[in-house]
Amino acid sequence: MNFNLTLFGQTIAMIVFVWFCMKYIWPFIMEAIETRQKEIADGLAAGERGRSDLVQAQGESERTIAEARDQARLIVEQANARASEIVEHARAEGEYEKARQLEGARSEIEVEINRARDELRSEVVAIAVAGAEKLLAREIDAAAHGELLDQLAAEL
Repeated sequence: MNFNLTLFGQTIAMIVFVWFCMKYIWPFIMEAIETRQKEIADGLAAGERGRSDLVQAQGESERTIAEARDQARLIVEQANARASEIVEHARAEGEYEKARQLEGARSEIEVEINRARDELRSEVVAIAVAGAEKLLAREIDAAAHGELLDQLAAEL
């Protein structure tokens, strides 16, 4: 056997084998590789979308929590304002009631003072009549001198 002829035959067999593989086998392998690359790329894209969705959901949850805190703070402020209003209203009602009771007590005291003055006047008149009666040693007619006694009581 000739070494050149063997080498030439092997080279042709290799070329036919490579051509056959390129024509019939290579497209299936390339298709499988491309499919796998596409699946990997889709998986990576889905992972990236998931990561961005997670970041977006975290941001939205933080905004929701912040809004809830703001609403809670607003509710507390409104409750405090309402409590202050109720306290001020109760204080105003208390002041009004105190003033009303004080005015009632003053008017009652005034009535009692006037009554005491009237009683004192009538007692002074009775004492004055009794004293005048003893001084004059005669009876003074209270009905006849009523006007004079009323003037005397008014002066006292």
